[in-house]
Amino acid sequence: MVYTLDLKFLGYSQSIAAYLVETSKGPVLVETGPHSTYEVLKSEINRCGFGMDEIKHVFLSHIHLDHAGAAWALAALGASVYLHPVGEKHLADPKKLMESARRIYQEDMDRLWGEIHPIPVDKLRGVGHFEEIFVGDHCFQALHTPGHAKHHISWKMDDLIFTGDVAGVKIQKGPVVPPCPPPDINLDDWIHAIDLILACEPTQIYLTHFGVIEDVPVHMNTLKSMINDWSQWVKKNWEAGYSAEELTPKFSEYTSQQLLDMGVNPMGVKKYEAANPSWMSVAGLIRYWKKKID
Repeated sequence: MVYTLDLKFLGYSQSIAAYLVETSKGPVLVETGPHSTYEVLKSEINRCGFGMDEIKHVFLSHIHLDHAGAAWALAALGASVYLHPVGEKHLADPKKLMESARRIYQEDMDRLWGEIHPIPVDKLRGVGHFEEIFVGDHCFQALHTPGHAKHHISWKMDDLIFTGDVAGVKIQKGPVVPPCPPPDINLDDWIHAIDLILACEPTQIYLTHFGVIEDVPVHMNTLKSMINDWSQWVKKNWEAGYSAEELTPKFSEYTSQQLLDMGVNPMGVKKYEAANPSWMSVAGLIRYWKKKID
């Protein structure tokens, strides 16, 4: 049994999800969301009939704060945290992670993400590509799926996959779009990661932003098209001489209008922006093309 936990980030429903998996050895949590939604997470877990202290295994797709910001609080209650080996040092000592985030979010840092504290090294478990972790009667296989972040893992369980951000952002019946934040998006790696997931032939994928997708090939191929659309738009305008400061509002207008043209209502556009800020994506895509061209 897999429960979808709606963390109601910034008060919006269906923006950030965590997933609770029932196993013969107790509940397992996939993603934690940010610490700012910890009380909602607790309420959602209680709604499913479990207590926070029953969770002894937490699986993270990557260490970005909207996915892993509350992992320390679960570890403090006794949970082991499974993640990409590259992410271990950043959760054991989150000073650099937080300094980087604070430079980006400044005075909004605490409101958006809440607190973060070190996780003891003995509670962190770096997991290799294709490595399997068994919890009771369930097997979680790590698929290293870089592109959105170099330390990204998708977790395969039977014929479904928890895809973190590599399968994009899709809110309700809106289109799928790619979250492209700096510093380390790599579009070539991302396409390879999508192809790896497709090769696994899952019947369902579980997006952190947001929910369950059943028509996986259509979803993933649409995401490929959107990655190309956004990246080429940024490349074209960057090469035309627009500065990053000029590109940011232009890209926000472009992507907002794109969503509206695809049938997303204005409130839906705000939900997309909360889950996938356009200013972050334009910054990441500019950085990607600068490295590519240089």
